[in-house]
Amino acid sequence: MEKIIKIGLAFLMFGCLLDMPYGYYQLMHFIALISFAVLAYQASQQSRQTEMFIYGALALLFQPFFKIALGRELWNIVDVIVGVGLLVSLAKNNKK
Repeated sequence: MEKIIKIGLAFLMFGCLLDMPYGYYQLMHFIALISFAVLAYQASQQSRQTEMFIYGALALLFQPFFKIALGRELWNIVDVIVGVGLLVSLAKNNKK
């Protein structure tokens, strides 16, 4: 389940680089909130405190209820960093 969530989130993050309607970004933020909350819960169940903190912080960053105005360019950078980070964490977990 964790692999599917990470791959799906990475594709959503990279999709933000395209010129999409505003509704896409709202939906992506809502899906990211739920997905990062699930990943944080799974990490806490497996006693991975650092990952739990990171996923919790990302859930707060991407939550759609209180907008964080970073500007399009900065959001694009954040989206790429988070998307690459998700894929790297997936690759690291596969090596174990």
